[in-house]
Order: sequence, then structure tokens, then C-alpha cells
Amino acid sequence: MPGALPDGEPVPFDGGLPASATADVGARGFGVYVHVPFCASRCGYCDFNTYAPGEGVDSAGYADTVLSELALAARALDGSVPRVDTVFFGGGTPTLLPPAELGRILEGIDRTWGLAPGAEVTTEANPESVTPDSLARLRRAGFTRISLGMQSAAPHVLRVLDRRHTPGRAIQAAREARDAGFEHVNLDLIYGTPGETSADFAGSLQAVLDAGVDHVSAYALIVEDGTRMAARMRRGELPYPDDDVAADRYLAADYTLSEAGLDWYEVSNWAAGEAARCRHNLIYWDGGDWWGLGPGAHSHVGGVRWWNVKHPSAYADRLARGGSPGQGRELLTKDERQTEEVMLRLRLAGGLPLSTLDVAGREAAGRALGDGLLDPARYSAGAAVLTLRGRLLADAVVRDLLP
Repeated sequence: MPGALPDGEPVPFDGGLPASATADVGARGFGVYVHVPFCASRCGYCDFNTYAPGEGVDSAGYADTVLSELALAARALDGSVPRVDTVFFGGGTPTLLPPAELGRILEGIDRTWGLAPGAEVTTEANPESVTPDSLARLRRAGFTRISLGMQSAAPHVLRVLDRRHTPGRAIQAAREARDAGFEHVNLDLIYGTPGETSADFAGSLQAVLDAGVDHVSAYALIVEDGTRMAARMRRGELPYPDDDVAADRYLAADYTLSEAGLDWYEVSNWAAGEAARCRHNLIYWDGGDWWGLGPGAHSHVGGVRWWNVKHPSAYADRLARGGSPGQGRELLTKDERQTEEVMLRLRLAGGLPLSTLDVAGREAAGRALGDGLLDPARYSAGAAVLTLRGRLLADAVVRDLLP
């Protein structure tokens, strides 16, 4: 049942994994996620597990703490990892740590499990947290890909989002990353922010194209409970996002990016060819395995999923005392794993094999085909692939296909 492992089986963060979970580790890829929870300030829309100055969290010694968890991970998997295909430093703002510290963590991962030849190594960054020098040092440390949080090119939109960088800084940082030798550069956009016009978003898309990046992620603004933005909306200071506006923005993004040679491969992601796709995220979407290092990080190996305590101090304290930072875990049932496969793979341009669905799911797929939500040619070939209209209604299509 969810939340428990079979009697007598060791839990993953206490030194081992069930043999059933480790029998085929890495068959769909193996990645390592490193959570770096530090930010220079907290954006008004953000509900991630991050901490700004004055919130009682110190980044000193963080790399050593993560390396302590990595040693625990090595014991838990006990030689069953064939290689590390991808590493992704996320946050927070990983680039608030010195490049040498990020490099030490990457070196530790390589020593522990070994990086595969041509491994993808990504770091997220805010545009103001990198310089030409720091980017060059990251590249020398082994980073191959960078994802920059641009969000918008419109000054008033950045102010509503509580972003600190100037409108042109993200574009400049992307060019600096290319000059430093990064193989792949992504820019993140958020659309549907209160006050954003269609002209504002068109300007952001044009700025992205002018930057010459080979990957773009674009997400509709989601207002999370507990954030400053949610409080402002409850007080009537800002209007809530409009679904129709978000749909228009998505259509504009897809048209503009596709015309420029960046094709969608996941509902919210576009890339200039297969080589530019984020291989680490594809491990998640394809049901692969990964170990998440850091406070609040989630992991998945062979149908076992677990997560760490969220607060950095509690995380560090447990490891300093020789214990595990793990807070909870679950063993996914066959039906739960099938449900996740439908939810994730239907979002991909490669689609979902119709054979994955049960009888009711295939009947629902037939209705979605009739409604213009699935591609007829791909359906005839045995796959459920979303049309452009289907992408706009992806969550509803997924709900219909699930048992």
C-alpha cells in the first residue's frame, strides 16, 4: 500500500532498497537531482522549498552536507547504478553557491556512480546570479547546460512577479553562457501574469529568439496558497489569472517558437532538435530512476519513492548525527505506476501507447480523437498524441483516460 514497504524490506534511506526495486535500475535512465534551497530574495509567486537571507538558513558547508547524503545513497544502492545519465542542480538558485562548490558536488557524484560519456549536467540560475567569469568556471567544472529564469521581458510584469533582474539581463546572461561554451541554454517564461498584455508577451518571445537559445520553457502563472501573490489577489490588489488569456498566450508561444524552429516535445517545452531537449526531465516523464539530494528532494527507484525533510537545518542535523534525511516513502502499486505513466507520457510529443490504457481508457481515447484532441495519424499507428487543441486541454484529457 502507498506509504509502506513490504515487511522486512529495508527502507531506502536506511541503507538499502528492496531487491525488486534495484533489479533494473537505470533501464529508463538514471539521474541525480541536487536541490540548492538558497535565494537572494523570494519571488511573490514562489512556493518552492527555498530560503532567503534573514530566514535563519546559512549556505556555509552546504556542499559537504550534500556529499554526506551522497555517501548514504551509495550504500543504499550498493553498486546497482550502471551510470549517471543526467545531473540537475535546481532550487532555489544553485548559482548562489560558488562554482567550485557546485563542482565539488558534481565530482562527488562522478566518484560515487560515474558520469556516463556525454552526460547532461544542468544548473538553474537567475540572470543576476551569474557573470562571464562564473559561467566559464561552471563550464570548466563540467556543466553542459544552463536554465535561466527570465519569466518576462516587460519591466512591469517583472515587478508584479517580484523579480530582481532587469528586462535585458536574462538575454545577456544567455549570450554569456553560449560564449562560455555551454552546449545548451534554456530560458524560462511565465505567461498570464496580471497586467501582462499580448504585446508584452510577444515582446518576451521575440527577446527569447534574439538570445539565440536552443530551448524554451513556458508556463502559465499558477497562484499557490501561502504566497505573497495569493494574498494580494485575496485583498483585491491584483486580478486572478484568466484561463482564456492563458490559452491565447500558449497559442502565441507555440506559433512563434515553432516558426523559429523550436518544436514542442512536452506540453510546456520547446527545443531546437532532439539534442537540445532536457534529458533530465525526460527521465522523469519516461518513468526513469533518480536520486534527489538536498532538503525536500524527492527520489524514485524502481517504483519506490521517498522524500527528505524540507528544512535545511533539520536536513543537515540528521546527516551530521549519522542518520538519514528521509522523511517519508511509498511503494507504488502497479495501478499507481500505470496512472503516472498516463499522466506523464501523454504530455510528450511521442505520446502514450494505446496499449497502456484499459478498455475504458481506450474508449475515452476514441472520444478524444473524435473531439479533435488526439492526432488521427498517430492514433492509427497505436499512440495517443495530443493535438494543439489537446495540449490546451491536456489535464482534462488525462483525467478522461485514467481508470
